[in-house]
Amino acid sequence: MLLNRILKIFTSLRLTVVCLCLALLLVFIGTLAQVDEGLYQAQNRYFRSLLIYWTPKGSGWNIPVFPGGYLVGGVLLINLLAAHAKRFQFTKKKIGIFIIHAGIILLLLGQFATDLFQVESHMWLNEGQSKNYSDSSAVSELAVVDTSNPDYDEVVAIPESVLARKGEIHHAKLSFTLRVKNYFQNSEPRLRAPMVDTGPPQATQGIGQRLEFTESPATVKMDSRNIPAAIVEVVTAQGSLGTWVVSNWAVEEKLVQLLRANFRQRLGDQLGEQLGRLFDTPQQFTYQGRTYQMALRPVRFYKPFNIELLKFSHDLYKGTEIPKNFSSRIRLRRPDKNEDREVLIYMNNPLRYAGETFFQAGFDDVDPRVTILQVVRNPGWLTPYLSCVLVALGLIVQFMSHLIGFAKKRRTA
Repeated sequence: MLLNRILKIFTSLRLTVVCLCLALLLVFIGTLAQVDEGLYQAQNRYFRSLLIYWTPKGSGWNIPVFPGGYLVGGVLLINLLAAHAKRFQFTKKKIGIFIIHAGIILLLLGQFATDLFQVESHMWLNEGQSKNYSDSSAVSELAVVDTSNPDYDEVVAIPESVLARKGEIHHAKLSFTLRVKNYFQNSEPRLRAPMVDTGPPQATQGIGQRLEFTESPATVKMDSRNIPAAIVEVVTAQGSLGTWVVSNWAVEEKLVQLLRANFRQRLGDQLGEQLGRLFDTPQQFTYQGRTYQMALRPVRFYKPFNIELLKFSHDLYKGTEIPKNFSSRIRLRRPDKNEDREVLIYMNNPLRYAGETFFQAGFDDVDPRVTILQVVRNPGWLTPYLSCVLVALGLIVQFMSHLIGFAKKRRTA
């Protein structure tokens, strides 16, 4: 009896209508929330979740107030499958309906797979530069790199979310402890002024001796991003090795370029260039005969091949800002497959290779030799196209079956 009631609920047409109404309301609420929370945070909170929580001000309670996208979509999918199993019998007259519903089911499953497995990153390349990795556009990590072996580097990557909790970090591959003394979700660096910054510097080693990092309000705008920073102390059994300030400001090419330009503008070319050399040397230390480098940087996605930028072209029609030629000629090398070839990537003509798509996405407005490639890995990229084909085919089959049946009735009338 209980099983029949549950089956009746999940096969109900009312449940279908309720789910569709909730989905419309969810889209409306989530779209409005993007103004205050930003696109990515709103997507994660409203559409990539089972429940939407509300936290009363001044309390640590998380109260569920509305179903999230995963819950609404999951119930709708179960409702569709259960209704098919109970009501629909496979006959010639209903082939079209089955094909239409198969397309809808594939669309729901494909979107779920895309949310789980799609990875977006970017590759910043200067002419002559070669890379075997791309950088995340939104997530950072603290990388502790053991450079002692001349043949390879051993990297221990600590997620940014662990830094945000502060405290001590222990790792099985590290013979020392990392003590996170402070963490800024968004930061702004400035030069330490002798008459203003009379206190001790934020760090005893590295760039933190010359620069002061202050916390900035977190941004949710699409045309800006949060640039994190952290103050990290390296502690061993024998005592502290020192304190460093680690930040994306010190490692990302574009951010370093902005800081160098700011130094030159404020202090002149000679002194500005001297300060700019702060970023040429990695922040490193030695312990037990091994040399380590430490940096807060975007999460890296390593690849079994190298991409070298041979030539970047960004030509405009004379007297206008309209792009005439916007392309990157790259050299792709993959030793394990004896592959070495040149590829031209330009607008609407990406490179699809090894399950990833490389788009011509941008350029550096200061250095004309720099290109920015967007890298997308999406195992389910074909599902929307197949879904649309199935739905269209189902509509055609269903329409033709009714049309043929109507024509036969007219002949016999």
